[in-house]
Amino acid sequence: MMKKLKEAFTFICSSDVWRMALLWTIALLFSYFQLLKNTIFGSKSTTSSSSNHSHTHRPVCVITGATSGLGKASAFKLSKKGFYVVLVGRSSHLLSKTLNEIKRQNADARLKAFEVDMSSFQSVLKFRNSLEQWLLESDLHSSIQLLVNNAGILATSSRPTFEGFDRMIATNYVGAFSLTKLLLPLLRNSHVPSRVVNVTSFTHRAAFAGRFDMDSVTGVNFSRSKQYPCARVYEYSKLCLLLFSYELHRQLHLTDDSHHISVVAVDPGAVETNIMHELPSYIQVMAICSLKILRLMQSPEDAAESVLDAALAPPEMSGKYFFGRKGRSIESSALSRDPELAKELWDTSCLIFNELQQTHIG
Repeated sequence: MMKKLKEAFTFICSSDVWRMALLWTIALLFSYFQLLKNTIFGSKSTTSSSSNHSHTHRPVCVITGATSGLGKASAFKLSKKGFYVVLVGRSSHLLSKTLNEIKRQNADARLKAFEVDMSSFQSVLKFRNSLEQWLLESDLHSSIQLLVNNAGILATSSRPTFEGFDRMIATNYVGAFSLTKLLLPLLRNSHVPSRVVNVTSFTHRAAFAGRFDMDSVTGVNFSRSKQYPCARVYEYSKLCLLLFSYELHRQLHLTDDSHHISVVAVDPGAVETNIMHELPSYIQVMAICSLKILRLMQSPEDAAESVLDAALAPPEMSGKYFFGRKGRSIESSALSRDPELAKELWDTSCLIFNELQQTHIG
């Protein structure tokens, strides 16, 4: 009993808890302040550019982290919009459960599930191959129209992946980067304009500095720390996702793909999901209650509207950072908009991606 109390006290006094309690709350409030400022001074919301699709020509959407919370709610809403939704998740049991739940709510839903570990390049590569084979066997066009990189974890301890990467960064960023690179040919092959939606977080604003060398992007630097800095690692992974979004937008523009593939980042705000399940229960309760008192906590169903807005916004919104609902965009942190940092991250990520490809293919 005394040992548990001591561990609880140590955790409460840690920099991670105070970082989450103070800096993350300030970051969230600042985002809402920007939203309010844009509303007052006449910044216009976007409107969805797409409605329900015909049953014979359903666009294909791939969504990661689709078995719970925001991912599951977004998958349901996208199926209602007429997408053929490909559910990607780590658990075959939860995938089957999610598929059945969506079917019960929407009998017309067209769904396919794949078990994928987003922290493993081998698993992501296998998924790409399986997806291509499924498209061929299902007599569907060899293309996808929407990729939603939603999978994310908040780990409280360092757990290396098979490749030796930090598992949180591997899941939240490296996996999303790798999947996007692998699926770009299918996005390019679409008969209609396609889109990548990266689900990021207001917590990126708490990342005050960033290195983007090999050890940093793979998370090896963080794993060497005496005490695993879970809050800083999470912030860093979401900063990377934003920098990647902007750089991918620029890279596509340089190759004239910007008219065909658009890229947006979306931050739904605070959402009541199980992402904090590794934190002590009293921390979870305090966080949820505090945000509910401030009226800042959303249900996954409400927050999924922001993902839908980002997915269906006009193509000219490519390169934007959506925050909250109603298709509104704001500016992310100055650090996340630094093109030199974005290019540095891009080059390092491509180097990691190429090495992983050589290992698993060559």
